[in-house]
Amino acid sequence: MLQFTFLGTSSGVPTLTRNVSGLAINYCKSKDWILVDAGEGTQHRIQQAKLSLQHLKAICITHVHGDHCYGLMGLLASAGMNARKDPITLIAPKEIQQWLEVTCQFTELFLPYPIHFIDVNTLTSPLQLDAHISIDAHHLHHRVTSYAYGFKATQTQRKLNIEVLNQLKIPKGKLWGDLQQGQNIEWNGQSILSQDVLIQNTQSVYAIVGGDNDQPELLSNACQDVALLIHETTYTQSILDKVGAGPMHSSAKMVAEFAESIQLSNLIATHLSARYHDAQGVQSIGDEIAQYYHGNFYIADDFDQYELNMHGELTQLRSGKPWEK
Repeated sequence: MLQFTFLGTSSGVPTLTRNVSGLAINYCKSKDWILVDAGEGTQHRIQQAKLSLQHLKAICITHVHGDHCYGLMGLLASAGMNARKDPITLIAPKEIQQWLEVTCQFTELFLPYPIHFIDVNTLTSPLQLDAHISIDAHHLHHRVTSYAYGFKATQTQRKLNIEVLNQLKIPKGKLWGDLQQGQNIEWNGQSILSQDVLIQNTQSVYAIVGGDNDQPELLSNACQDVALLIHETTYTQSILDKVGAGPMHSSAKMVAEFAESIQLSNLIATHLSARYHDAQGVQSIGDEIAQYYHGNFYIADDFDQYELNMHGELTQLRSGKPWEK
């Protein structure tokens, strides 16, 4: 299970209703969570969303543009001032590590916990962050090197084989509980191995969170097993045609056509230009997606929260409404 809390959904600059990029990911009902991007003001959003920096397991930065990383140093400093001791894994372009080192040097920033830095360009195979989640990375196309991150959550459920227990005539109670916890027991003079009376069911679900990107089709291979794609829709197509290719962003039409071409189950659009921050502007993004994509989609607002279950079903838990097709 993956849970997504949007901390910022604006492109380029914050507005009164949308902060710049930030996304919190909780997984498998753990207190631990992952942050994708940290635009200016992200630590305020973290506080407002009632997320704890003590349980922040990893930070993934998609690229070096300020609306995706200018809040990083402040929240790292705040985590230290809150007496954090546990390490944080930081996956980002190499320049982020250089920036952090210079910031620590010139601002006398001391972090009382280790930073485990991973250059995203070297992340050629999935990183197993813990027993429940792994992270991989995919190249995108933008004015600077940009990445998408894939998150695979895995959950194993153990159930007692009631039929076998009844055949062995093991009474309900503590013995069943011990076996459920993976402990072996003694019964009627014989050793009962927990592995012989347990049925294990392992399920996983995979989601991709993209950074800035003007070629959604670069994610074609990565999206073969994806249940959810979170991708920028900075403009409608008509505005992108006027702006031109220079900014190297995607339109709602581009993302919708890609999602339709791969028969994507679930799409969340984010990273909206400031020109779309009123209801009419958001509606125009939604209308364009609906014209070209017939799957389940949402347009994220700040503090929206979504849950992707192990069956790949996406539901909205808090705020906003799904756009009608």
